[in-house]
Amino acid sequence: YFVKVKGEYNMIKPQRLKKGDKVAIVSLSNGMLGEKEFLHKYEIGKKRLEENFGLEVITMENTLKGIKYLYEHPEKRAEDLMNAFKDKSIKAIICAIGGDDTIRLLPYIDYNVIKENPKIFMGFSDTTANHFMMYKAGLVSYYGPAFICDFAEYVSMYDYTENVIKELLFEALEKYEIKKCEYWTNEHISWCEENINKSKTRLIDTKGYEVIQGTGKVVGKLLGGCIDAFPIYNGTEVWPKLEEWKDKILFLETSEDKPNVDLLTFYLRNLGAQGILNVAKGIIVGKPQAEEFYEEYKEVYRKILKEFKREDMPVLYNVNFGHATPRCALQYGVVAKVDMKQKKIFVLN
Repeated sequence: YFVKVKGEYNMIKPQRLKKGDKVAIVSLSNGMLGEKEFLHKYEIGKKRLEENFGLEVITMENTLKGIKYLYEHPEKRAEDLMNAFKDKSIKAIICAIGGDDTIRLLPYIDYNVIKENPKIFMGFSDTTANHFMMYKAGLVSYYGPAFICDFAEYVSMYDYTENVIKELLFEALEKYEIKKCEYWTNEHISWCEENINKSKTRLIDTKGYEVIQGTGKVVGKLLGGCIDAFPIYNGTEVWPKLEEWKDKILFLETSEDKPNVDLLTFYLRNLGAQGILNVAKGIIVGKPQAEEFYEEYKEVYRKILKEFKREDMPVLYNVNFGHATPRCALQYGVVAKVDMKQKKIFVLN
């Protein structure tokens, strides 16, 4: 079903979850979860993890200390992460939300602690920095739902996302299809208690997965994240060396900042200048938030790949990960297969 990929099993895969397991909530970037006006989101997310998934929620020592304290104390954020890994009773770690300064945790990360205590780690956006830390330690991690954004969604959690969590994190599926979500939303509801009973309008996704370019089937390990945060990580100890990008399927998505066409051009051109576009095997691209620049982004990918003589590279577009709502989860370092003709994505779970 999958062709053999050299070294495909050298990453450590964390054990799957089961009911009764403990899951830790950490604030590794923005500390908003601890602010008074957002504590109702904490209660919603905690209750949902308990009732929908049968998990026991553990809140680390500094998780709820608020924006100012956590901004001023990156070492305390890192301490929570390290302690969550050291705690043998904790089986998964979920990030509260992203932000813009997770990279400040770097001086306080012990990669041996991560490697010796493998467990599920999940989040997206600026959490890309943490995923690169996990990748450096050799641990498969999940670029997926965050606590505030997904588990604490008002009214109910999206069934698409809930099913992804149950299938990827709980069930013993060896091969898993990353299916297209049939609906999406571009509506934003402010996070405040008076909106607790409001739900977002769902729109039918008539486009499905789209082929930007390329044909056939491509197999490789997954590596990527939020592309407009990449410049923060370039040149640091966690930024993967060129050989790490070789034969990978890149997964790339843009944030709620909705970078314009020029910025996406710069980000992709930088990946080309580093040689990454020349050694990678394919790309899957996340649905832009609210479908902003939806058509324009496709042209940017074609343009930049042509600049680096990669018109042959398979690129699949409009995938539900990252800042798309609802979102799935993608695993770093796990072998994926993208079938361009059938417009399907499979992973070895």
